Amino acid sequence: MTKPKACKICNAIYESGEKCPKCDSKESTEGFKGRIQVLNPEKSEIAKKLNLKEKGNFAIKTR
Repeated sequence: MTKPKACKICNAIYESGEKCPKCDSKESTEGFKGRIQVLNPEKSEIAKKLNLKEKGNFAIKTR
């Protein structure tokens, strides 16, 4: 099993591939803190605070 990575640009968490599936960036890190799953970004107060506009798994903070 591979270690999950978080994109340094959009904070999306993904497990396979070299590029981020959300923004196609190659800047990623295995060091991140916290995880949030956004199901409805329009109604989520946390998603608004973190400026998340899509559904998915995101890191709260990347290193």
